[in-house]
Amino acid sequence: MSSLIFLFRVLVVLVVATLSIHCGATTETDTAKDIYIVYMGSLPEGEYSPSSHHFSILQEVLGESAASNSIVRSYTRSFNGFAARLSDEEQQIIASKKEVLSVFPSKKLKLQTTRSWDFMGLTETAKRNPTVESNVIVGAIDSGIWPESESFSDEGYGPPPKKWKGTCAGGTNFTCNNKLIGARSYKLGSESSPARDEMGHGTHTASTAAGNKVPDASFYGMAKGKAHGGVPSARIAAYKVCDEEDCLDLYILAAFDDAIADGVDLITISVGGDYASPFEEDAIAVGSFHAMEKGILTLQSAGNSGPTPSTVSSVAPWLFSIAASSIDRKFISKVTLANGQTLIGNAVNPFTLNGTNFPLVYGKNLTTTCPEDVTRLCADTCLDSKLVEGKIVVCDQASGRKEAFRAGAIGAITTNDGRDDIASVVPFPTSALTDTDHDIVKSFINSTKNPQGSILKSEVIEHTTAPIAASFSSRGPNPIAVDILKPDITAPGIDIIAAFSPHASPSGAPGDKRSLKYSILSGTSMSCPHVTGAAAYLKTFHPDWSPSAIKSALMTTAWPMNATKQVDDVYGEGEFAFGAGHINPVKAIDPGLVYEALKEDYIKMLCSIQISYFGTCPKGVKGSPKDLNYPSMQALVESDKSFTVNFPRIVTNVGSSNSTYMVKVTTDSHINVSVKPSSLSFKSLGEKQSFVVTVSGKGLPAKARVSASIVWSDDTHNVTSPIVVYTK
Repeated sequence: MSSLIFLFRVLVVLVVATLSIHCGATTETDTAKDIYIVYMGSLPEGEYSPSSHHFSILQEVLGESAASNSIVRSYTRSFNGFAARLSDEEQQIIASKKEVLSVFPSKKLKLQTTRSWDFMGLTETAKRNPTVESNVIVGAIDSGIWPESESFSDEGYGPPPKKWKGTCAGGTNFTCNNKLIGARSYKLGSESSPARDEMGHGTHTASTAAGNKVPDASFYGMAKGKAHGGVPSARIAAYKVCDEEDCLDLYILAAFDDAIADGVDLITISVGGDYASPFEEDAIAVGSFHAMEKGILTLQSAGNSGPTPSTVSSVAPWLFSIAASSIDRKFISKVTLANGQTLIGNAVNPFTLNGTNFPLVYGKNLTTTCPEDVTRLCADTCLDSKLVEGKIVVCDQASGRKEAFRAGAIGAITTNDGRDDIASVVPFPTSALTDTDHDIVKSFINSTKNPQGSILKSEVIEHTTAPIAASFSSRGPNPIAVDILKPDITAPGIDIIAAFSPHASPSGAPGDKRSLKYSILSGTSMSCPHVTGAAAYLKTFHPDWSPSAIKSALMTTAWPMNATKQVDDVYGEGEFAFGAGHINPVKAIDPGLVYEALKEDYIKMLCSIQISYFGTCPKGVKGSPKDLNYPSMQALVESDKSFTVNFPRIVTNVGSSNSTYMVKVTTDSHINVSVKPSSLSFKSLGEKQSFVVTVSGKGLPAKARVSASIVWSDDTHNVTSPIVVYTK
């Protein structure tokens, strides 16, 4: 390398480093520009300096001085790209360059267990490989981590695996150990910002996936048990990309870039948008594609925008997209009225009121500043503290409890906003009722001269109908790849106890000063690390399996879920709510057969829908996403028209070396399903066999979803794949 090139590269590094430290010193014009991600694909082989190339692209378009102010970050470790402040015109010029695959704005995304692992069958007595487990590294991209939590103690741990190439850059007063082996934080203008979790979310998700066994964890004595992750002996590396405001694409891609190069085995990311983005404009899809290239499975929460159809935001087929469902435990909080009636609501309410009955008052009558239609909701700043003192306030909206708490009420009775499957952590005595029961309380207030009642401390009861898809869990169908079923699978995501940040408010209500080591959260954010733990558990038995093989094993062995058990058996329910079913980790160790898809298969699928951002398309490529070797099968067909669709598939034998599988079809009267051949014979492990599933029908009405399934069985293994045919 010539000394001139060397000096130029040093200059570029110094410029970028200076920008990282002093990025606040940009001009007013530059600050007004948006940050764009410039994606350039895989890193070229051979001698290549990504940072120099990135700077030269900007310099060519903007000039040297403007380029220095524009560049925000280069992605140089695991894939090729950079982030820069650009005008619309500048980003269009850069997008036209041949080496640039896509340019998209850096969006703002959102953060989307004592009993849950037992409910899933992964009990303490389940078969384990603890020595292998301690070599598994889980990369958690989230809001950071609380390193002092018992869930991340390294007592009894040896040094990190030799493959680990990461670092502990957690900031001041942050220490890693042989359990929490790495930490990084990403914040514009401050590379030394702390990785410490001030929100609790990242600590909760990381401990759910791979936290230590901690006895006697509970929420103020409720739901007491041993908290632990799916792989308690595994190592954790935390990548902080979120703060209390949002999670920027800019940082998410940086975390993927580092996590892949650091040597993690799996990546869990409970982050997403309110809607799905095209693959080439989705930072998580881009980052996870390059993780998949390196043999790393990425698991992402499906989103919390359910039960509306087509709200799933994790849609790329190489991602493992996780929906949320219930476990066999439920928190209830009873409301008693002075007339003897008892109503059952939901809340994680550890408070006991001192007394039998207290005045009940309706929110709409408790203001001197806000209109009645707003005050009845107990909207922010509307309640008059003098009018609520010593009273239980009745609000027409669940979030009203925070305003009642602020105003100084002794309790709140709210609606559950149609979410009667969720119990929120509350800052003071609260119960969330169904609309019907809530109306009973208001009727009692209106018909009684001195209405009184009380709210009882929460009870923990058995939830006999679990698992049921969570009402908030985002639904399919997939709005981007319409022939790929999403979400992929469901796992516990309601009322999950796990480690928490003692600096965070457990209820999220201003003024709630409680400090907890373990707390309860609900969301697809909680279900995602459950499947991460299950995938890591599976990897301890099959360390050489590809990401798609692990994903296939978990999907094809899932517990079947009945669509009629869902909240409403409508278009957005069934497989659109839970994918292949409810995760069953122990069964997945020995799935019998797996469906594998590698980088080339995904590129071919993308090319079939005219997307070439992730690799060069082969000449004359044909087919459709239905041809991708996926463990589930889905097709969008035109309404009221006859149809025939084919799903070619290949399975790999990972069960018995000498075995024969017969197929069983379960179908709906509206469609016909055939499989050819109907039997598959294997003579060795690793052998592959192909088959074709054909689905036909005479026409379905608009907004229809019809479900079927095939099961390959050798009398020992049952390899199940769901089939969904639907219309717009």
